[in-house]
Amino acid sequence: MTNNAAKDLNWLLDELVERAVGARYAIVLSADGLLIGRCNALDTDEAEHLSAVASAFQSLARGTGRQFNGGKVLQTVVEMEHAYLFVTGSGSGACLAVIAEETSDVGLIAYEMNVLVEQVGRFLDASPRHPGAAASTAPGSGPRSGSSSR
Repeated sequence: MTNNAAKDLNWLLDELVERAVGARYAIVLSADGLLIGRCNALDTDEAEHLSAVASAFQSLARGTGRQFNGGKVLQTVVEMEHAYLFVTGSGSGACLAVIAEETSDVGLIAYEMNVLVEQVGRFLDASPRHPGAAASTAPGSGPRSGSSSR
């Protein structure tokens, strides 16, 4: 991604945090967990940590979907005592993650995330670092996607 594209993406993430009442932080991560973009409210270390967490949750959700024939993971939501973590997939396995206040309107946060995903698809079309990672990490991928092998 070029410097200008990265700045544009970061600006869009800042706009999301400002527009979606209760949103604290927003990042975009690659299929294998690398940070692609972040809002200015997060420093790089925090953003990289959130990227690893979001990647792990998406991986667990995809595995659960495959194991129990749930289909493609559309969104992962973690409800904590004082915050929510939302992770929405897009592109070639890239994800948008948002941390929001516990008083947030979860429907509004999810809506704003989906609007952003549609607007910035070109940024979120993040190829994984390793050639084999796309098949194993793409949302809804895997040997059991869409059908049971039992």
